[in-house]
Amino acid sequence: MAVAIGALTFLAFVPALGASFVSWDDEKNFLTNPHYRGLGLEQLRWMWTTFHLGHYVPLSWMTLGADYELWGMDARGYHLTNLMLHALTAVVVFFLARRLLRVTFHGRSDASANAIDGGAFIAALVFAVHPLRVESVAWVTERRDVLSGVFFFSSILLYVRSREVEAATSKQRRDYWLAVALFLCALLSKATAMTLPAVLALLDVYPLRRLGGDRGWRGVQARRVYVELLPFALLSAAAALLSIIALHPPPQLDVAQKLAVSAYGIAFYLGKTLVPARLSPLYSMPLRVDPSDARFIVACAVVLGLAAAMWFGRRRFPGIVTALLVFVVVTLPMLGVVQNGPQIAADRYTYHAAPALALIVGGVVVTHWRQSTYRLVSLGAVVAIAAMGVATWKQTTIWHDSLSLWSRVLELDDDAPIAHSAYATLMLSSGRLEEAMAHSERAVALAPDYPEAHNNLGVALSRRGQYANALEQFQRALDLEPKNDEAYNNLGIVTVLQGDIPRAIEYYRRSLELNPDNAGAEINWGNALVRQRQFVDAIPHYRQALIIRPDQSDAHLNWGVALAQQGNYAEAVAHFRAALAIDPANEEAQRYLQRASELEAR
Repeated sequence: MAVAIGALTFLAFVPALGASFVSWDDEKNFLTNPHYRGLGLEQLRWMWTTFHLGHYVPLSWMTLGADYELWGMDARGYHLTNLMLHALTAVVVFFLARRLLRVTFHGRSDASANAIDGGAFIAALVFAVHPLRVESVAWVTERRDVLSGVFFFSSILLYVRSREVEAATSKQRRDYWLAVALFLCALLSKATAMTLPAVLALLDVYPLRRLGGDRGWRGVQARRVYVELLPFALLSAAAALLSIIALHPPPQLDVAQKLAVSAYGIAFYLGKTLVPARLSPLYSMPLRVDPSDARFIVACAVVLGLAAAMWFGRRRFPGIVTALLVFVVVTLPMLGVVQNGPQIAADRYTYHAAPALALIVGGVVVTHWRQSTYRLVSLGAVVAIAAMGVATWKQTTIWHDSLSLWSRVLELDDDAPIAHSAYATLMLSSGRLEEAMAHSERAVALAPDYPEAHNNLGVALSRRGQYANALEQFQRALDLEPKNDEAYNNLGIVTVLQGDIPRAIEYYRRSLELNPDNAGAEINWGNALVRQRQFVDAIPHYRQALIIRPDQSDAHLNWGVALAQQGNYAEAVAHFRAALAIDPANEEAQRYLQRASELEAR
């Protein structure tokens, strides 16, 4: 069963193996970030000390560093690792589901070993091949989800195994402390694993029955449970503190808005779990959150109704109530209590919580195993899993590249300024200027305070030759975000075109002070020096640009030009060829190569 689960999970996500990095954090995490590339002392020091993009995830960075050692910058290898980790997580969920179902149905004559195995098998697949998993698996940036998932569920599994009986043995003590160690690994992979102590406490209530009920909440047994949970709680508190330090959260919503967004999140995730349709890489936060809006009122009604159902059904359906509580508890840090990012919800936020709902399905299968409805229930589960697998395959293709990703966002939400701005960037890179202008203008109209939209509009205007208007847009971006290194870089480009090279160099210097990993600013600085015929001084900038982004054909091209201007045609030819190896369609590199080869031959 475990092998089948791993294989079926892998199969559902096979399209991810052909995917590239996407312009949705992958660029900042991998394409322009030289610090994670490898497992040397310098890289390890960075991994264990960085809060890059607001996260402290050293173990996730270490696996990505290992990927670089194996695959270089080939995204397919990174996707393969993600997929293998998710398949492993699915197998761990199977063993965890089997153990929890065994404890839950202990002593019931209708719950045979086959029934337990069948229920756990179904539960693991419902979790693993559900389309909501795609974002965590098919997005390289979310390595932290799949890696922490392995540790998170392994920790719960070992804790449950060590606490099933009261008699302490050396094996149980080993399992317990291994569970603590695995929880630490989960936290070092992704801090949102901090909810695990609450999950363990809920499991101690039911199905382990070590707290509450006949055992009470204050006796010797209860105190023993609290002591056992203490190491987990201390690690969780430390991770929460570290997350606050790392995150630097943006301006927050007020209390009413937070409650509305949180209720919406719970209703959204439950709804998408039941009907995984119209899934998007980005569900934009409204520019203004109005708690009286219909969708928030409906969400609050759903949550209140669910809470009432759980209260009245807590004695008759303790397993279902516990599973729903676990689902809410695990998603709580992502529900808007601390607002982070432009999204109101995200598919990836269900990764650690989803097995709780899948266990409900597994429990239904066990309950009906020896009843006349067994075949109907089993057939329904198989059909649903097959349908989810097909939907997951299709959803995975959306993450194939940046164009398919942002096209999907705009298809579902034409009022998403981030998507319009990102799409404009893609259009600029492919030379489709008018489309870039249209999307940039749309982004600015939707979100006048979004600096990236102004920056992209400035680039489009400069490509049209409207330099004065472009400078206004770059300055507006800097007014909104004074540390926007790209806006300074673009100011430098336009200033060069206006003939003021010394001032442009100052803009490039400022850009690199804000972000030393801005390869574009390094190239542009080098180009400005070439214009001043300072060829020797230009070359270190091209070299540094290639350290940051080895796939920069322009860096090789311009380095070759600088060498050719010095009469060093042999080395120039090598760089022109390197540029063409990266970008075979680069006509400028082809012309320079031909000319340099002729001069070298003379």
